[in-house]
Amino acid sequence: MKKVLLVLVLLLFSSTAFAAAINKSGFVDRKLKVNKKLQVSDPSNKIIIIYNHGSNETDRKTKSCFWGKDPVKNMASLVGDKVNGKEIMVYLFCTHKLQGDMGKKKNVWHNWQPPYKGTTKIERRVEANLNLVEDFVSMGVPRKQIIITGHSCGGWTTLMLTSQYMDKVGGGIALNAACYWTLSKQFKVAEIGEEAALEKFAEKYPGMKALRDTQINIIKKSKSLPILVFTHPKDPYEGLLFDWIEEIPEVKRIIISEGFEIDGIKCKIGSKSLKETDSLGDGWPNGHDIDQAECFQYYNPVIKEYIASRIK
Repeated sequence: MKKVLLVLVLLLFSSTAFAAAINKSGFVDRKLKVNKKLQVSDPSNKIIIIYNHGSNETDRKTKSCFWGKDPVKNMASLVGDKVNGKEIMVYLFCTHKLQGDMGKKKNVWHNWQPPYKGTTKIERRVEANLNLVEDFVSMGVPRKQIIITGHSCGGWTTLMLTSQYMDKVGGGIALNAACYWTLSKQFKVAEIGEEAALEKFAEKYPGMKALRDTQINIIKKSKSLPILVFTHPKDPYEGLLFDWIEEIPEVKRIIISEGFEIDGIKCKIGSKSLKETDSLGDGWPNGHDIDQAECFQYYNPVIKEYIASRIK
């Protein structure tokens, strides 16, 4: 009996461990199987979507890239589809081991004063993406057929890269971009307003507020930024703090919904319905995760229409 129980525990652990994290870069298929080989056959007829994962650390390295299959399943649902006769491939880009110069210091976020000293993790992620783009270009993939995308900190990476290096890629799709914690929720934007909330953020974390401002100013300097930006008002991170993106010419911002339904379909991740969080605990899944819910595939035609406009 003990042996049977041990086997069951091991099987449960192994399946849970597999589901818990994807810690490798590579092309993904519709079944979410990852191929680590960096090979592209018939490259001139491929569209490469580089997907950047989120992060639970702004500047430090993390243990995982993708926490389970949910973050990537919607983008993977596009694999094999064709746009203007070109076939879509999705490459999961694992950059969790990168960290910024200040991320190497313990307990720095509560007391450091700006400016940031050195190179940030976001800057290193941008550089890593640019290097990967050049790898694909060297294989024969047309630059205009390479699209950068990502969720959360991966979305923020997408904004930082496309705002500075739009000539290096075909386009960008930012999904609930955020890299500065649950600002909307933690600093009660809905209750006290954006300006007062950001003042409180600056009082508590002056360095992080200054770094966020610096990066937003870099993004806003774009004279033209033809990208897709998805946001959700009940995203506890940047959900109520993203109106600035509409100041940039050619950005197409899509507010996903006002609640947790898209086109009448209730949004779920697995068996869990999305909901508004009342605390700063796990609260998963919530508005920040809506691009990972199957209901988000409603936007697949919009995404493909955007890609078509970029690869002409």
